[in-house]
Amino acid sequence: MYLLRLALASLGNRRFTAWLTVFAIALSVCLLLAVERVRTEARASFANTISGTDLIVGARSGSVNLLLYSVFRIGNATNNIRWESFEHFADHRQVKWAIPISLGDSHRGYRVMGTSPAYFEHYRYARSQPLQLSSGRAFADDPFEVVLGAEVAQALNYQLDQELVLAHGVATISLVKHDDKPFKVVGILKRTGTPVDRTLHISLAGMEALHVDWQNGMPARGAAKVSAEQARAMDLQPKQITAVMLGLNSKIATFSLQREINEFRGEPLLAILPGVALQELWSLMGTAEKALFVVSLFVVLTGLIGMLTAILTSLNERRREMAILRSVGARPWHIASLLIVEAFTLALAGVLLGLLLLYLGIAGAQGYVQANYGLYLPLNLPTRYEWTLLGAILSAALLMGCVPAWRAYRQSLADGLSIRL
Repeated sequence: MYLLRLALASLGNRRFTAWLTVFAIALSVCLLLAVERVRTEARASFANTISGTDLIVGARSGSVNLLLYSVFRIGNATNNIRWESFEHFADHRQVKWAIPISLGDSHRGYRVMGTSPAYFEHYRYARSQPLQLSSGRAFADDPFEVVLGAEVAQALNYQLDQELVLAHGVATISLVKHDDKPFKVVGILKRTGTPVDRTLHISLAGMEALHVDWQNGMPARGAAKVSAEQARAMDLQPKQITAVMLGLNSKIATFSLQREINEFRGEPLLAILPGVALQELWSLMGTAEKALFVVSLFVVLTGLIGMLTAILTSLNERRREMAILRSVGARPWHIASLLIVEAFTLALAGVLLGLLLLYLGIAGAQGYVQANYGLYLPLNLPTRYEWTLLGAILSAALLMGCVPAWRAYRQSLADGLSIRL
């Protein structure tokens, strides 16, 4: 205990340097834990981009490709699904709900998705949170109504009742626009931090109405064109869709239904488990995650080296202090222990201050990060892995403290007293 009091008194005499060292360690610890929190929550948020959906069904291709275009709106489907196949599995005894998805059009670089009202009822994200409207309502009977994601509305400055024109294809600049069939904005979704924010949602009937007069991938011309009013009076039952999201009555039936879909003889289909496909996709992106973590470790190492440098630099100035301690009965190991305690005290203070900075940062940025990036950063106690990291930092500080301790141990009493002032 007397060594701790002596170490605190010694650090108090060098308080400015000590606080700089503590602050450097605190910043590095805060960065390390912040990266770990963001990394962990990003993985969880990535996995929860779609939540509560048991199976995603699309044309037979690859699981990652199906996940990318159905959930993240990246890429395109290799083929479509017949409406009869959708109805077959939507009416399956194990299926609780089914969300049809139809892709293919865009608006100023944002993807357009045709779906049914079941999408707003059953789609979940980020720990089973439902979609909510910030203003307006979901689309209803009129096929030419659109519900905007939060990012679309903000970036393009769209308001309720405003009209917009969709374009064929997914290019940023499309040469073929559906000018004759404008859509009216009837709702704007709250921000989710998922691809939902970057999507324009229309009904399946609206998607069908856009292409009701198209033949062989080309729009009709002249008298063959169908106006919006004429399209409203037509049968707009879709013939094909892009993918299906399924929610089951029992999780136990997931694998059996998946096998049944994959072996469906009506047409070649692929059913994937979103969680498994997300992990497969995340494994492809894990290199950047590991690189960021390694960089933060080197930042911590830099902070500890700064502490070591500060202690070593002060040794020459403290040689008379060490000599006086030796002269009053302190043994060499007392001097070495004193420096080790100082190093540990600086590291411990840095760790505690780093934790404080972390929680203050989370408390201040929690709402903004969740609203804009979909990451929920909880204000909970450090996890076991984080405690392990903190323990490793303190252990490294102890090891580094042994370097100046060994040097002080070898300094002689005569060397300390012979310094000329």
